[in-house]
Amino acid sequence: MEKNSQILAIDAGGTMTDTFIIDDQGEFVVGKAQSTPYDESIGLINSAKDALSYWDTSVETEFPKLLAGVYSGTAMLNRLVQRRGRRVGLIVNKGMEDFHRMGRAIQAYLGYSYSDRLHINTHRYDPPLVPGELTRGVTERVDLFGNVVIPLYEHEVEPAVRELLEMDVQAIVISLLHSYRYPAHERKVRDIAREMIKKSGKDIPVFASVDYYPVRKESHRTNTTIIEAYAADPSRETLKKINQRISEKGASFDLRVMASHGGTISIEANELARTLVSGPIGGVVGAKYLGELLGIPNIACSDIGGTSFDIALITQGDLSINPSPDMARLVLSLPLVAMDTVGAGAGSYVRVDPNYKSITLGPDSAGYRVGVCYPEGGVDTVTVSDCHVVLGLINPDNFLGGEVKLYPERAYKAVKEQIADPLGLSVEDAAYGVIDLLESQLRNYLESMILGKGYSPSQYVCFSYGGGGPLHTAGYTKGLGFDKVMVPAWAAGFSAFGCAAADFEYRYDKTLDINVDDGAADEIKLAAGKELLAAWEELKEKVGNEFVKNHFAMDDVDFRLYFRMQYQGQLNDLEIEAPIKDFQGVKDWDALIEAFEEVYTRVYAKAARSPELGYSITGAIVRGLVDVVKPKIPKEALSGEEPPKEAYLGKRKVYWKGEWTEVDIWEMEKLKAGNRIRAFSIIESPATTYVVPPGFETVLDEHRIFHLIEVD
Repeated sequence: MEKNSQILAIDAGGTMTDTFIIDDQGEFVVGKAQSTPYDESIGLINSAKDALSYWDTSVETEFPKLLAGVYSGTAMLNRLVQRRGRRVGLIVNKGMEDFHRMGRAIQAYLGYSYSDRLHINTHRYDPPLVPGELTRGVTERVDLFGNVVIPLYEHEVEPAVRELLEMDVQAIVISLLHSYRYPAHERKVRDIAREMIKKSGKDIPVFASVDYYPVRKESHRTNTTIIEAYAADPSRETLKKINQRISEKGASFDLRVMASHGGTISIEANELARTLVSGPIGGVVGAKYLGELLGIPNIACSDIGGTSFDIALITQGDLSINPSPDMARLVLSLPLVAMDTVGAGAGSYVRVDPNYKSITLGPDSAGYRVGVCYPEGGVDTVTVSDCHVVLGLINPDNFLGGEVKLYPERAYKAVKEQIADPLGLSVEDAAYGVIDLLESQLRNYLESMILGKGYSPSQYVCFSYGGGGPLHTAGYTKGLGFDKVMVPAWAAGFSAFGCAAADFEYRYDKTLDINVDDGAADEIKLAAGKELLAAWEELKEKVGNEFVKNHFAMDDVDFRLYFRMQYQGQLNDLEIEAPIKDFQGVKDWDALIEAFEEVYTRVYAKAARSPELGYSITGAIVRGLVDVVKPKIPKEALSGEEPPKEAYLGKRKVYWKGEWTEVDIWEMEKLKAGNRIRAFSIIESPATTYVVPPGFETVLDEHRIFHLIEVD
């Protein structure tokens, strides 16, 4: 049957590039190929070819039919982590020239283990994105209420810009204290800088923080605006190159990118730093979308790729948004889907600590180079994947459907020399110990995240996905007592699936300081509401203008209004969707308070409500969405529990708990809905491997989702 492809979703991870292609009936195929960091478009096309081979068609045939494409990847984050960005100049308040270099104290230990956080002698600061010699100060001062204390000394701006241009900066960032409350000074500096750049004959961009992130917290706002100039804007060229390569294959759409807040935006978007973390976000959005279709409100998301283990919670159908996250050891002002990430994946390096004779995992990784078992990767250090090969968990002849050949003898030799001999263990016991340690750590991470938020695993359904997820699902969920454990058959491409399921959405935030006492007079409530409404109108215009760039009219956009509120004097605010579309009277203020207290009661407890403190609106938010095609979840007729004979591939020896044992091997694609697979079994797909160890069994439901069940 001829296919009519509609949507292309891409997840270019550090190890593998996944593509997810949907046709006009909502049916989809998943492709996988090794990532090509030097040119991501190569891995993308290879992955798309792999996906379309399941439909017996080609990229050249299907790409001209596509209506949309969504990308997620790690190129921008890698540029930031590896400090390979632009040479950026920074203009700040005179007297504040060192605040970016000094950073916030928390940046000295971000990403550290608990023990290293405790000991100050382990703390260190990474080199600043903008060094001191490329920072200039100009005189001006605005207080936290937006009052001008010292006017801008415009005569100081020109020398500052001239000196930066003479030092061959490739971009200029402007960030002045409290500019989100009084933006005029920053914009004046911006305009002077642009005029001087024009006169100099150079062509470099200028980034004023108020044009990008007009929010509270100076270090966060400055870091984020610098990242916009340093890593995000240069990455736009990478995205344009991908867009061009897709166009050369016949596609006529403009590429969209997965953004940190859970929507997708254009590659021409003003705030491209929002796409800094995109791949893991896609998985969480995909889990939310799947949960909505299946009626599952509480989901624990767990994603194992080649480099990391990413976990997130969806509670009562809602994603938690962190407005001030950290990334690459920097505090930022980006709305980010709240996630925890651990540097433990299938490609993580395995080493023996020479002092304590203990195994350490990661946090660094071989990425797309797999491990010692893959000669072309050039890896010398043992990885988790090498241990999989030694134990027989992975078929070395079926990695990526056989396109990548793995060599067990190389893995065996490396594990022996680097792990087994130093610990006085057999090679098999050393490899098994690595997997056991990994799964134990992942189980602890997952449990602590849920318990730390005041919930119990029994209240959640665990979704396991990612290329390495199904391999370890049983190991890291065992004994936690989840309501259900579910593994989609398309787990390897689940983040790409999430990109396809994401809304085409822009989001803009603005900091506010609106305080209203409990029992305040009506005129105070009206004034507060009008100030909030003015902020919403300003943000709606910004959101609408982004859609205009993509040829949508304002009437096509579904605007959704949000606000951040807390009780006066409290440290943490909450993000709430406004129950109103306009503000016309006191009753609308009362509706906002009622919405806040309903969310507050759900997050904390009814007894914690403190209306006597009064209320503070700390931010306004506008999200704009337009309709896009989304994938349908497959639904098949149920067959019996007995799997078809053609799905059985035979037996393979696997080393498990001190002995070699024969396990049943099944082909995932040939299993039917309703089939039950008992232990010990391994279910193989070209893109992933699903292990059903002793004490477990799995059932494939009508939506091609495996349910992993503990039977002991």
